[in-house]
Amino acid sequence: MAIGTKGLAPQDLDGMDNDRLAEELDKAKAELFNLRFSAATGQLEDHGRLKAVRRDIARIYTIVRERELGIRTAPSTEK
Repeated sequence: MAIGTKGLAPQDLDGMDNDRLAEELDKAKAELFNLRFSAATGQLEDHGRLKAVRRDIARIYTIVRERELGIRTAPSTEK
């Protein structure tokens, strides 16, 4: 089983457009900040969540970079 958030698997990220990926990245970064703050104050209960959120962020960055290089393509908006 992969570590990460449900709904942020590479297959799910492939279906998102660049704007949606940027939103998910912002949410993940905000969550990571809050988790680090909780850990620093000793209030964090689920330490594994730190690792999962860091991997989610890395996964999003990977998809974005692969699209820049042309390895992956963004989903078309045509219907």
